Amino acid sequence: MTTTAGPGVPARDGEPGEYFERWRDLIARTRDAETSSPYADRFEAELRHLQLGPVTFLGTSFPHARFRRSATRVRRSDPTLMHLTLVLDGVLSLSLPDEPAREFHRGDLSLVTSSRPYDMRAFGVRPPGADRPRVDAVGIDFPSELLPVPPERLRSVLNRGFRARTGTAGLVPDFLLSLDRQAAHLGPAAAERLGPVVLDLVAAWLAEEIEATGELPPTARRRALVENVRAFVRRNLHDPALTPALIAGAHHVSVSYLHRVFTEENDGETVAAWIRRRRLERAHRDLADPALRGTPVHVLAVRCGIPRPDAFSRAFRAAYGLSPRDHRHRSLDGGQ
Repeated sequence: MTTTAGPGVPARDGEPGEYFERWRDLIARTRDAETSSPYADRFEAELRHLQLGPVTFLGTSFPHARFRRSATRVRRSDPTLMHLTLVLDGVLSLSLPDEPAREFHRGDLSLVTSSRPYDMRAFGVRPPGADRPRVDAVGIDFPSELLPVPPERLRSVLNRGFRARTGTAGLVPDFLLSLDRQAAHLGPAAAERLGPVVLDLVAAWLAEEIEATGELPPTARRRALVENVRAFVRRNLHDPALTPALIAGAHHVSVSYLHRVFTEENDGETVAAWIRRRRLERAHRDLADPALRGTPVHVLAVRCGIPRPDAFSRAFRAAYGLSPRDHRHRSLDGGQ
């Protein structure tokens, strides 16, 4: 992963204008556009870059900026890339030839292609106490031919803003934010495996938008199902009635199909085992949280979906080699 910023990064010795040039050059590796900023001579920005096989992940924070991809640039060189962006803060204003401008606000997803000229203006908001505005966004860039959806079917979803929070559409922002959080800890092999996963999620979301889910290859549908199941489990982990049968019913598949697909896509781990591990991991984390010091152990166990204290204690000891109380004592008091 590459991180660059203004003050505080390895190239601090350069002139302030060099921060903008370095950030612009890194962006241009996958987003070839003429980039400018009214803050270029006093630029401070961050850029997080992660290669996920054929997919490039970008997370960035910067002041006002403008990105222009002219018709000349498109004719000169078009890598036929898709740019998927999630706005975290600020506003993106997109202008296309012969079309009205569109604005994307906090929480909006947008999909833009490198094959058409565009003019994107990014307007930041000024955080409390800051001396200049900031735009925050995460996104991925990938070759358009990797999407298992016919290009002509994608025209209706290009250059639009989406704010879905349910179904597969809701998984895409969550997955991008998860990548941003985990980027510093991902090894090359793990990062490369995530490329096809995020592409399948994007494909499943877009197929739903254009009512072409049946045209997706089986691998994309399976991966989308598994990610939907994981998200469903995380939302309902507190419910002791969370079982494979309940999950299968909520996703309109049979229990046997759920077991088979989840195990195949989850390195052999079953749905029930994954639920149990997630519950214990949450309990392990909560027990070590100083803010929850006063919450009884059995209450934390109930919040994780394990209402029986004896069952919780046995499972926790089997997973971590000590009791829940001993873990809390060691974590919060240093074992003293």
